[in-house]
Amino acid sequence: MRKSILIGGVIMALANASGGALAGPWEDGMAAYNRGDYMPAIRLFRPLAEKGNPKAQSVIGVMYRKGEGVARSSARAFMWFSLAAARGDAKAKAELHEVSRDMTPAEIAQAQDMMQTCEASNYRQCEY
Repeated sequence: MRKSILIGGVIMALANASGGALAGPWEDGMAAYNRGDYMPAIRLFRPLAEKGNPKAQSVIGVMYRKGEGVARSSARAFMWFSLAAARGDAKAKAELHEVSRDMTPAEIAQAQDMMQTCEASNYRQCEY
């Protein structure tokens, strides 16, 4: 027990000395996003989204809606918000409603097809 506490203390000391913190992909992605470093953020969020993480899916939807690190696309934003909303993400449901207000019925149908293709391919065909 004492050995594991000592090792944990050494790891924390090294992390603090290097100026970094030990974090996972979500925390690293949010840090990058919040400082406006969108390319690393989306690279960190995408694998989480592809594993079904609704929060990561919702953030990717926001990035497509705003054109942050990716080409602005209401259809792709709708797709990612739909995936997140289907997993119970309340923010994604609200965002889905907002983004759909600016889309034609044909664009919504295309986005729904994209979502179904994305899910059916186990997230391998989510980008066109």
